[in-house]
Amino acid sequence: MAIPDPERRDQAPQETIPTTKTERATKFVQTGVKIGGNYLKHYAKKLVDPSTSREELHASNAKDIYNALSELKGSALKVAQMMSMDRNLLPQAYQEKFTMAQYSAPPLSYPLVVKTFMSAFGGQGPTDLFDTFSKEAVNAASIGQVHKATKNGRTLAVKIQYPGVADSITSDLKMVRPVAVQLLGLNERDLDLYMTEVRDMLVAETDYELELRNAVEIAEKCAHIPHIYFPKYYPEFSARRVLTMDWVPGQHLGEFLQTNPSQEVRNRLGQALWDFYDYQMHVLLRVHADPHPGNFLMQPDGTLGIIDFGCVKIIPPEYYRKHFKVISPSIFRDESTLDRVFRDLTFVYDDDPPHLQKLFKDLFSEMVQLTIRPFREQQFDFGDDSFFAQLYSFGERISKMDELKKSKKPRGSKDALYLNRTYFGLYSMLNQLKANISTKTSFSLEV
Repeated sequence: MAIPDPERRDQAPQETIPTTKTERATKFVQTGVKIGGNYLKHYAKKLVDPSTSREELHASNAKDIYNALSELKGSALKVAQMMSMDRNLLPQAYQEKFTMAQYSAPPLSYPLVVKTFMSAFGGQGPTDLFDTFSKEAVNAASIGQVHKATKNGRTLAVKIQYPGVADSITSDLKMVRPVAVQLLGLNERDLDLYMTEVRDMLVAETDYELELRNAVEIAEKCAHIPHIYFPKYYPEFSARRVLTMDWVPGQHLGEFLQTNPSQEVRNRLGQALWDFYDYQMHVLLRVHADPHPGNFLMQPDGTLGIIDFGCVKIIPPEYYRKHFKVISPSIFRDESTLDRVFRDLTFVYDDDPPHLQKLFKDLFSEMVQLTIRPFREQQFDFGDDSFFAQLYSFGERISKMDELKKSKKPRGSKDALYLNRTYFGLYSMLNQLKANISTKTSFSLEV
């Protein structure tokens, strides 16, 4: 809901979206054929020139996969967006291309927008409901796109969901699965566990009526947090596939950083982000679990607009206690308690061979000690790139561990998936802001 992204301005509107299982499966097969051709070209070049690197191959594959997913939209494109947030998971070419899924996907054509409106509002199109309505989308992401409208002197943002997105989630995830296995090298059992959680969250994310309720409730409960603001939502102009809210001014993170904001402004924005997530996580036990730059709008005075509450993770109280138990400084001085907590979190199992119990205990101890470092300090400089270098180095190391890939049981809970994703996204944004902030928290370190 800011200035249209420059990378998307030249993209032609998409006139149709494959909606049937056959159409979508065909697109996946065609993409697989292209990827196979890219590998053949790569190895042919390597025969002629042994110094040929894999970067060109990655770039070709990333382009073909992204083009296919952006045409399909929906959950297939959403998975690409999620993967782009983790710098450890994908080669650089994939990260750069998949990041476009956050708010720069090819837009849907206006006739399809009108068709969606007429279905949602009893035959009324956008020009029947609003005083003005932009025919071109100003932002387009994985599940829907945003148009600008006016009504009674108010400037509005109207989000329209792509046709067929909600109905294709389960079948799309089955088709995305082999791509995820190949690109990420994930353990099949971990993938089973996580795909169930992803599916459930995506189903919720396609329900704009649920998003409206989430947005209103969280905005009301977080209204006291300094330097953040939320749009007003309009139920009378919203439906299951259409969501209308006030237009929120500001710039996305990358564009905002190009204005060279002062350290004071960076810190103010970073503090607002931290306080917003800290309060949700530890007081509300429900959290805006999609912290990528496309969902935040920044202003020159350091105030932060927060949009898109489709992806809200409800944290089960029992899991909350297990998950945050490891924050306590004393736990790593108490071996028996640490062992019990790691078993509760299914990092380690009772029937693991002794050498694997030790390996996984040491591994996850290192992971926890590293990722919770900001909680252990009153003030934390997220501009410290050495901290992030350690995070990425650790992630790269565990992604190559055969013991994890070959594990007969999943390591970790499905509830951890979106919580970890939330903190990774938050840390990443704070790092880009180079924010130095107070990391005091709303919860007791003795959970």
